[in-house]
Amino acid sequence: MIINPRNKPTKPTELQLLHYLNIRIPLATNVVTRLEKGFKGEKQFHELLETNSPPDCIILYDLLLESNQTQFQIDCLLIFEREIYLIEVKNFEGDFYVSDDKWYAVASKQEVRNPLLQLQRSEFLLRHLLTQLGYNFSVKPYIIFVNQAFTLYQAPFNQSLVFPGQLNRFINQLNETSAKLTSNHSKLAQQLVDRHIDQSIYKQLPDYNYEQLKKGMICRFCDGFLMTANRGYIRCKNCDRKEKLDLALMRSVEEFNLLFPDQKITTSIIQDWCEIINSKKTIRRILMKNMMHINRGRSSYYIFQ
Repeated sequence: MIINPRNKPTKPTELQLLHYLNIRIPLATNVVTRLEKGFKGEKQFHELLETNSPPDCIILYDLLLESNQTQFQIDCLLIFEREIYLIEVKNFEGDFYVSDDKWYAVASKQEVRNPLLQLQRSEFLLRHLLTQLGYNFSVKPYIIFVNQAFTLYQAPFNQSLVFPGQLNRFINQLNETSAKLTSNHSKLAQQLVDRHIDQSIYKQLPDYNYEQLKKGMICRFCDGFLMTANRGYIRCKNCDRKEKLDLALMRSVEEFNLLFPDQKITTSIIQDWCEIINSKKTIRRILMKNMMHINRGRSSYYIFQ
């Protein structure tokens, strides 16, 4: 049983923003790569659960919650009859080793963040939140390593760590967990979903402004920039694939709105943002069709319905 609306991993807003920015201005690729890699790992675990989903549990993904005046992120939460599985998904790649409870990358010898400390923090805050809500579930925390190219030398004996070769057994363990769900479980799931926070106070983005970003429409297939074509289509310079003008323009509007949420969407600004559409009449027609027009004379603008 999977409850909406958090029934699959959702691409973090921070990653979406960085993706758009990375196309329009040079960014430090390590930040984007790290977030994309993490999201790919969450999707991989989601697909594994989809294929072998435990029959009687509620699954929630990507919860950002607050407990004890502290925010914490949960990749996956499985609610069974008497217990809750707290899952952190890691897409580590390469060789690592543990020494004196510290984790290091073999290649660089540099210390990396110990994921067990993050798990312990999330477990503590989740227990605190459950108590606050009036529930008394047993919480079972796990770190799931999904990448087959990951090796951890001198790994501590810790049943909270699930390595790639143990994943199938772990899923079988979930399927063997007896569960009889009631409306109380659904109530808890809904309470957690309702408490989800859209924006993290810890999110860090580079400073940017409208003037410094490259203008143009981005291809949905290859992230290249587009050029106009005939008969209501736009064609990509890089991959030569085409897309309907209406769809491409609305994607550009959504991108603009994500990057500049405080700026009003007007025909003129969207024409400048897209750069390649010369006709304001065409832009106005598409905006009128897909958005709500706020008539303020020369200061008119559009909002999403």
